[in-house]
Amino acid sequence: MMRKLTNDLILWKNNSARKPLIVKGVRQCGKTYILKEFGEKYYEDTAYFNFEGNDNLQERFNGDLDVQRIVTELGIMRKKAIMPDKTLIIFDEIQFCNRALTSLKYFCENAPEYHIVCAGSLLGIALSKPLSFPVGKVDFLTLRPMCFQEFLIANGENMLCEYLENAGEASDLFANRLENYLKTYYITGGMPEAVETWLKTKDIEKLEIVQQKILDSYELDFAKHAPSKDFPKLSAIWRSIPEQLAKENSKFIFSQVKKGLRSKDLEDALEWLISAGLAFKVVKIEKPYMPLSAYADQTFFKLYMADVGLLRRMSKLPASAILEKNSAFKEFKGALTENYVLCELVNLYDCAPFYWKSDNIAEVDFIIQNNTDIVPMEVKSERNERARSLTEYKNKYNPKISVITSMKKADGNHIPLYMLWLMKNMISKN
Repeated sequence: MMRKLTNDLILWKNNSARKPLIVKGVRQCGKTYILKEFGEKYYEDTAYFNFEGNDNLQERFNGDLDVQRIVTELGIMRKKAIMPDKTLIIFDEIQFCNRALTSLKYFCENAPEYHIVCAGSLLGIALSKPLSFPVGKVDFLTLRPMCFQEFLIANGENMLCEYLENAGEASDLFANRLENYLKTYYITGGMPEAVETWLKTKDIEKLEIVQQKILDSYELDFAKHAPSKDFPKLSAIWRSIPEQLAKENSKFIFSQVKKGLRSKDLEDALEWLISAGLAFKVVKIEKPYMPLSAYADQTFFKLYMADVGLLRRMSKLPASAILEKNSAFKEFKGALTENYVLCELVNLYDCAPFYWKSDNIAEVDFIIQNNTDIVPMEVKSERNERARSLTEYKNKYNPKISVITSMKKADGNHIPLYMLWLMKNMISKN
């Protein structure tokens, strides 16, 4: 499957000042696959090592961290020498070996001719022992679940994507096709195994088995990497996200996570969940001025999941509810749409946006900093163009740029939900 991160990996390879690279990302978002594919396409040889449950491999990093000794012993393990500049060394699940993390410092300082890429669970890396992390001696890239553009390309729609990039809008025929793809994406989400299962089988039951397996693996990660006292808190916050988003006021409320627990009991666990990339925190701002963070009220925030398909699965929302117009699901479909938009914005801007609320009168879903512009954004799940909160915001702050997104076709400041991956281009052109 095409992943846009490949372009960043090529730039890293060709950079003479490269450092060992850590590709961060949630479990099963495709880190191992993309690194192996990168090695096969762009190197003469790939040396792959997985630290999870591999005591023999971990022993290579005990004692001194002499780079030449480590490289020689790794070559002996794989029965093939590791060549500078020609072999791509992949350290998978590196969070299971703190000494291997530490060794990256010495590869950076003493042997930059070796090309090393590492993959690891964000939660495991976030919770690694402080002294093991090679601060300033590694490069980072983040791989997230497949965005909607990558989903389209996985469905063989390369030409359609190129057409949209050039035209900046979709004809009625293509708009209907894109809307159907987006509804399917709400069901599958962007986890590569889930997408691949759907493309091969078109079987909802098989898809949901894969999605549940991924959700279960996340909770197992909590148990592996978090201190035992924090595991119940992590699980409780994680499981509360769908029900908190489903509320009319989707502000995250700590007291609703578990009876008897307060914010001070849960804040550390919440930050770990965010550091792990499994959830995104969207904080309320008082005023839309730069820097946005200076006007943020950290006590008011919404919590979204990193993948819209996993949110649907965890909420037990039937796939049929996405495809049918059913008023019983209307409110949660709005939350699902917001979560999709949030994930697209994080892919575009590499950080979570903010939101704005005014005296319980108006609430703008997302506030984004696009270059030097503060852009308010209203989200609608269907074709509704009425944006009272955005109107209130515009009357108060008169922004240069504002955006409404729904299933409606592109028009003026309106960007279709299925074209959000082109949002930066569309803003610059209009």
